[in-house]
Amino acid sequence: MVSASTLTFLRKLSRNNNREWFNAHKDEYLAAKADVEQLAMQLVAGVREFDGSIGELEPKECMFRIYRDARFSHDKSPYKTNLGVVVQRGGKKSPYACYYAHVEPGGCFLSGGVYMPEPSTLKALRRSIDVNSEEFLEIVAEKNFKKYFSALADENKLVKVPLGFDKNSPVAEYLKLKDFYVMRGVPDEELCGKSYVKQTLQAFKALKPLNDFFNAAMEEAEVS
Repeated sequence: MVSASTLTFLRKLSRNNNREWFNAHKDEYLAAKADVEQLAMQLVAGVREFDGSIGELEPKECMFRIYRDARFSHDKSPYKTNLGVVVQRGGKKSPYACYYAHVEPGGCFLSGGVYMPEPSTLKALRRSIDVNSEEFLEIVAEKNFKKYFSALADENKLVKVPLGFDKNSPVAEYLKLKDFYVMRGVPDEELCGKSYVKQTLQAFKALKPLNDFFNAAMEEAEVS
């Protein structure tokens, strides 16, 4: 579970997103960070029980800095107003499929898969989905997977099937995707509830076959 005080800090930060306020409330930030670091350790330990490929991970390998890079953004707010935990082989900068828990007041969610893959990775994922279409469709239609994640997100989806792929393929709509991830909203009260970690790990376990499929595609591409 995540402490309600962590969400309280993030709410206050969203209303006071400036360096003066942040520096004056640094202790609250450090407490929130420590709270989510504890969550990271619990999730890493839990995921490792069913997905040993993640290896040994420290909280710092699973969490992003709260400081925003606003150099190329119209929004010059210096801080992110969320915290999160990403669990994946090789840590947060790895290209491999991940399990992700997002902490943000009124916007908490669970996610996983592959987000914003490099062009070569995107090509490998599409090729694997196309060649192994039956296996892929079985994974995304599996009862336990559907219990937690209704479908892959279709943000930034292409209008047409990419060149080189059959527009009549049974996975044509998936081949149009530019990202391959799922999301599940989490109410704030669930995030702060005693069963949050258990429920999150159950959702992540249901996601594992999809992550395995994507990781296998990337591993094959590395060898070829």
